[in-house]
Amino acid sequence: MKFTAVAFDLDGTLYPEYRLNLRILPFIIKEQRFLRALGSARKLLRDYDRDNGGNPGYPPELKVPSGGGFYDAQAAIMGKILGEGAEIVREKTERLIYRGWEPIFNKVKLFPHVRETLEAFRKAGIKMGILSDFPLEIKLKNLNILDYWDVVLCSEMTGHLKPAPVPFLELARRMGTPAGEILYVGNSAPYDAEGSRGAGMKSALVRPAWKSLFAAPGGEVPGGTPADFCFSDYRQLCDYVLN
Repeated sequence: MKFTAVAFDLDGTLYPEYRLNLRILPFIIKEQRFLRALGSARKLLRDYDRDNGGNPGYPPELKVPSGGGFYDAQAAIMGKILGEGAEIVREKTERLIYRGWEPIFNKVKLFPHVRETLEAFRKAGIKMGILSDFPLEIKLKNLNILDYWDVVLCSEMTGHLKPAPVPFLELARRMGTPAGEILYVGNSAPYDAEGSRGAGMKSALVRPAWKSLFAAPGGEVPGGTPADFCFSDYRQLCDYVLN
């Protein structure tokens, strides 16, 4: 086998994002301003990570304490954008986003052959982990795949979002596996491929079949970060890892 461990992103990787987006469309329309603020805050946090805080123009709220504080920093930035108190914004984010979307996953369907692929990896003795930028446990439980993982990690708990190497390295540490022996499977070239490869892992990207037609030999993604492997069907991933 090429790898002793395989780790996954969740959203857009184990299930198609459109299946969630269709179910939360009324919420997206109603809370556009709030969601834009959340997106802006997370972009600033990623930019700050990428620059190592070297730009003096960054607001002080971006500095996340080494012992945690990600949620406070995110809420403080959003509060400035929305003109609301950080505590109010943090409570609203927890209630509407982190907890509010979790029940919807009872009705979200996985990509075809995901479960069979996870079963095959488990039977082969491959360690499995999952790393996402949002809380995971309840989503995995509602998707009925919680029991497959040796490690479940939300990057926010490390104080960093993908593609920062910190969450990937923490995942490898918790899995007890050298980063070079881990294949990380995601759907985003800049976040998943760049982040995992930057931490020394190998990278696989799930892509729609029509996009896979344009992937260069070796998995390089045109216009994006090189990946070691691209696939559109989970049976292809299973063969790549096991054969």
